[in-house]
Amino acid sequence: MRRKASLVLLACAVFCAALSPLLRWYAFPRLARIPANQYQDMVLEAKDATLLDYGTMRAKTVPKVTIVQTLKGDVEAAKRIEKTAGRPVVVWDSLSYVQGPDGKMVSRIPERYIFDAHSQDPVHATGESVDGDPVKRDGIEFKWPFLTQKRDYEYFDAQTRTTNPIHYQGTRSFRGLTVYYFEQTIPWTKVPMPKTMPVQGITPESVAKTGTTRWYTTVRKFWVEPVTGAPVYGEEIHKEELRGGTLLGGRAKVTAFAGHVKMREDYIAHTVALVQHNRTLVLMLTSYIPWGSLTLGLLLLALSLYLEARSRRPQDPEPSPAADPEPVSA
Repeated sequence: MRRKASLVLLACAVFCAALSPLLRWYAFPRLARIPANQYQDMVLEAKDATLLDYGTMRAKTVPKVTIVQTLKGDVEAAKRIEKTAGRPVVVWDSLSYVQGPDGKMVSRIPERYIFDAHSQDPVHATGESVDGDPVKRDGIEFKWPFLTQKRDYEYFDAQTRTTNPIHYQGTRSFRGLTVYYFEQTIPWTKVPMPKTMPVQGITPESVAKTGTTRWYTTVRKFWVEPVTGAPVYGEEIHKEELRGGTLLGGRAKVTAFAGHVKMREDYIAHTVALVQHNRTLVLMLTSYIPWGSLTLGLLLLALSLYLEARSRRPQDPEPSPAADPEPVSA
């Protein structure tokens, strides 16, 4: 019986040992993916911001500017692109909608972002765009890869349509989570006018005829949970200017928007709770189950060897029965 039990334990030990790398290196890339049908929104605010009054073409301080960002997955487009890309793909249609304190639109910039569902690497396909302009991203946007590393990454800036390094600046604690802090600075750069302008009748083409151009700079900050690669908090010190041309009435430049943009508190709490939940799921595939399986396999192997050794141990011989005494004759 000991011999049979040791063989069963040995088979279980081999299974557990094989399961450990299988989960980490085979199952994890196939199970840890961004869902193609994901929908999420985020509200950011810039309090005491500077905003251009297009009626007077003068900058003024306003109590608050609100930025609403939405991401919506296009499942049908993802399936179509996957056929030629040969890998799981996510297609996000995003919209950055900026409104002033009166609720009126300041700007709206749509994007189509196509990327690998696991690695978050950009996938180049027809439809990849920013504000209707075709683009070719060379870096990540919105989300970092699973198991984010302590290093710089290439990050795509939608305003300039360029990719620039975003620098790892250290490990920090945020709302009970260990996070990596990243920062990117975009210097003053001439950028296109939004296709949708805040004043009816004014178009990018009509502004271009006046000789006025739009310039932009920002300091972008992200606090990223490294297991999921999800930003749990973000800020931007954002500035835009209109420069030159007859539209400004002889002035060299005027501030179109300037403010310290931060995530709204209720969205911070929601994001942290969601990331904590997803973090546990990722750790199950990358750490908890693989290491637990390997440890269990080693314990079963040790028990199997112990039983095998016990089964091979020589048994003590049974004592022979005592001989009956011989009768004594007189």
